[in-house]
Amino acid sequence: QVQLVESGGGLVQAGGSLRLSCAASERTFSYYAMGWFRQAPGREREFVATIRRSGGLAYYADSVKGRFTISRDNAENTVYLQMNSLKPEDTAVYYCAAGDNWTTVTRSYNYWGQGTQVTVSS
Repeated sequence: QVQLVESGGGLVQAGGSLRLSCAASERTFSYYAMGWFRQAPGREREFVATIRRSGGLAYYADSVKGRFTISRDNAENTVYLQMNSLKPEDTAVYYCAAGDNWTTVTRSYNYWGQGTQVTVSS
């Protein structure tokens, strides 16, 4: 059982930046593909970014491409999401997730964190 704990959320003005972190409990962290998802009030959880086990490849939702960067440090069992040029529509609870497959599909991820709130004011 992998436990994931997100941190780094908060309130920021439009155009600002935040860096989210997700720490995993397991030494087998490097076995999993990692993803970031978000959920705004009244909306379904949506894919944001994913990174392969080795960290060599990443994939982004069109809405964040060029503004967000996902990275991982397997030695520290941590995945990051650097968010730049934030927009009010980025406001959501952000979740990290671990899964066996490198995919954008929410249900393919086996383990989830509790989420961290990101609020972007206009």
